[in-house]
Parts: sequence; structure tokens; C-alpha cells
Amino acid sequence: MQTWQINEAKARMSELVRQAQLEPQDITLHGKSVAVLISRQQFERLGNAQGSLVDFMRRSPFFGEDDIEFARDCSLTREVTF
Repeated sequence: MQTWQINEAKARMSELVRQAQLEPQDITLHGKSVAVLISRQQFERLGNAQGSLVDFMRRSPFFGEDDIEFARDCSLTREVTF
């Protein structure tokens, strides 16, 4: 992933967009990553990968199992002072 300072990204926007079609481009402000530019194709793929939580749960290998038991932590709670 190529990194661009924000002022460089603004000045060379056309090149930034062309490079984003090949791989994600990292944009920094004061040395910290603040944004990533990706291609429309990658964006569509990522957006379509998400379904509803219900669909995700139905794809679970445990879907339809009635005898699943979850262990509960029985340790004492901690003291809190105000």
C-alpha cells in the first residue's frame, strides 16, 4: 500500500485515483493514517460481502443445534470505590 501525505494527495489526485485502481492508497495527516482510498470494484465487493446478522448466524455450523451450552464465568465481581 502506497502512502500519501494529504497535501500531496490533493495535488496529485488523478494519479492517486489511478493507483487506487491497482491497490489501496493510504492517506496521512501529520504522519498519522486518516483515510484509505480504494477502487470502486473493491468497495462494491466489500459492501456486498456484508449480509444481515441473521444470515450470518444461519450460516453457522451450530445453526439448528439445541444442546449448545455456554460456560458462565462464576468469579466474584470486583470492588468499586467512588
